[in-house]
Amino acid sequence: MPNPAAVTDRVRASFACGLAFALMTGAAAAQDRTAWSVYVQENPTQCWVTSVPSGTTASRDGQDVTEAINRDEALLFISYWPADGRLGEVSYTGGYPFADGSTVSIAVGDATFELFTEGPMSWAGSPAADARIIAAMQDGAEAVVTAVSGRGTEVVDTFSLTGFTAAIEDAGVRCGS
Repeated sequence: MPNPAAVTDRVRASFACGLAFALMTGAAAAQDRTAWSVYVQENPTQCWVTSVPSGTTASRDGQDVTEAINRDEALLFISYWPADGRLGEVSYTGGYPFADGSTVSIAVGDATFELFTEGPMSWAGSPAADARIIAAMQDGAEAVVTAVSGRGTEVVDTFSLTGFTAAIEDAGVRCGS
């Protein structure tokens, strides 16, 4: 797994700006695929396959704090940046800063994968890890993402995988994979 410091500022900034632009301004074309949507930005062409959690639980110090958590929107997404040769990059944001030095886990069926974290973002460690996560998600019914916030709250977001494969295929056509 790469050192989070190795992720360049340019990649983080362009990723965050591109996704924020696509999701918040409505400038990207969105295609609903049940629980998953595909967002496309032109010039340069970039795609995001995204979903919000279908369920969330949170605990701190053994206490259920689900109703008390305060965060921005949580998203699990797969990014396609054809101009950079990055196709199918798995990321997750919990909508809060993750605990320093922590990892995020994604469980799909019997498989569990780890993402490295920096601030409110997390990424798989390599294109090969991205491919393994995507393959598991295509075969699974749900993805369970577990992370720890900077305040020590463990948050578990569950994502339905209904429509995931159709959305991935659509993004692949639109963004050249």
